[in-house]
Amino acid sequence: MSQFLSHTAVSARGDSRWQAEVHRGWRIGSVANGGYVLALVGRAFSEALNQPDPLSLNAFYVAPVALGEVEVAVESLSETRSTQFASADLRQEGELKLRATAAYTDLDKLKGPDWTNVTPPDVPEFDDAASLAMSHLEIHQSIDLRMVKGAEVLTEGQTNGSGEFIAWLAHKDSAAPGPIDLLMFADIMPPPIFTIYGAYGWVPTVELTVQVRRKPAAGPLLARHTTRQVTSGVAETDTEIWDVNGDLAAMARQTYKVRMPKAD
Repeated sequence: MSQFLSHTAVSARGDSRWQAEVHRGWRIGSVANGGYVLALVGRAFSEALNQPDPLSLNAFYVAPVALGEVEVAVESLSETRSTQFASADLRQEGELKLRATAAYTDLDKLKGPDWTNVTPPDVPEFDDAASLAMSHLEIHQSIDLRMVKGAEVLTEGQTNGSGEFIAWLAHKDSAAPGPIDLLMFADIMPPPIFTIYGAYGWVPTVELTVQVRRKPAAGPLLARHTTRQVTSGVAETDTEIWDVNGDLAAMARQTYKVRMPKAD
């Protein structure tokens, strides 16, 4: 079993409640990464519902999540032949930490037309890109992040004003990604506002929506993480994730606050 699969495992507690453990290896500082926390909720949905895969999942981050046990309470809202709608609350020591709504389906059974004008960026291959040296962040013990646009912002402190990071993403143990993994990878990259203001400050997530479009092929993922504006200290980031075959696997939009250090 891969590390990610083990560290997002849930167990039934009855009454549509699921228990999980927030493990080391997925934190930014002392706080669990928001995408990892969303994956815990996504796993609970997969176990609780009649449909196995996330199609769209939206979450509001009410409070930070620390190491230790969490409980996810799932409520089914309605169901059609191909889609089930549900909500979930994640609590830690009785305190609400995250509230989510979701639409789940079976990605293997989706049928219909295909069209896109979104293409993956032309970048070096995964094996030709260098892993980002950010050992001070615990989550990089679990994730292989190879930045192909914007690395100088993080390694040399140089801003470029682009509002964009592009990177290859993979598990350190080379585990193949699945639909639940996409929930985590959608929130694994540094905030693009670092390319504008520098790689410092605090950027707490308010809300994150992830839309899954296919089961990704085995191999690394290519992600583009873009912010187009900051308004009164609030920013949005749009993310596109392609699998190793160049097929769009997921999209995401995140709203977060930009908190800069106070001047001395």
